[in-house]
Amino acid sequence: MPVNGGTERTTTVIIGTGLSGLAVGAELRRRGVDAIVVDGLDILGAGQPANTASLQRCDAADSDSLRERNEILRHLRNYAASHDMDVRNTTRAVQLTMVGGTADGGRDGTKEPFVPRQWEVHTPNGILLADNIVLTRCAHSQLRRMLSDFGITVRSNLVAAMRTIGIYLVGVGELITPSPKEVLRQAKTVGQAISAKVQPDGGPAALTGFAV
Repeated sequence: MPVNGGTERTTTVIIGTGLSGLAVGAELRRRGVDAIVVDGLDILGAGQPANTASLQRCDAADSDSLRERNEILRHLRNYAASHDMDVRNTTRAVQLTMVGGTADGGRDGTKEPFVPRQWEVHTPNGILLADNIVLTRCAHSQLRRMLSDFGITVRSNLVAAMRTIGIYLVGVGELITPSPKEVLRQAKTVGQAISAKVQPDGGPAALTGFAV
């Protein structure tokens, strides 16, 4: 179990410090949305720890994609360093817990006041409390099991089911690894969605510096 060093509040926690995580972090930074980027999950689940062997990284396989990926990573790391992005490469998320709200995203039918759903990301240094989570490293089968652990029924659209509870996916696939350009496209889409929820009156900012 992680040592509880206190609770830190942020709007979004991005789990994964690779290409996908940095791309989302940069997009949110451009849009003025605060976020913390941490290293990937060891344990993923509600109450029962998931089998960590089923976690999958989305790494490009062929040499051309690797070169493109490395070049984009270099730009993103430079952007992170020069724009004060909160990237915590040495902090690892070890457990994800849903707090507040109800499983179906609506009111629970009681007279008790409705508490919006939030997420606790447990790390060895304490707990990060956030409204939104971005996952970058899990297989779809693992995500479906996680939602089942949270008591949430997944029908045909996994991405839609995740978004209803404030979890967004970037660079996550089944058998086909997303290309670097596809990862950037997904990061822009997720950045727009989170920004629209956090800043409903604000206009979206453009993703600059990377062609999609």
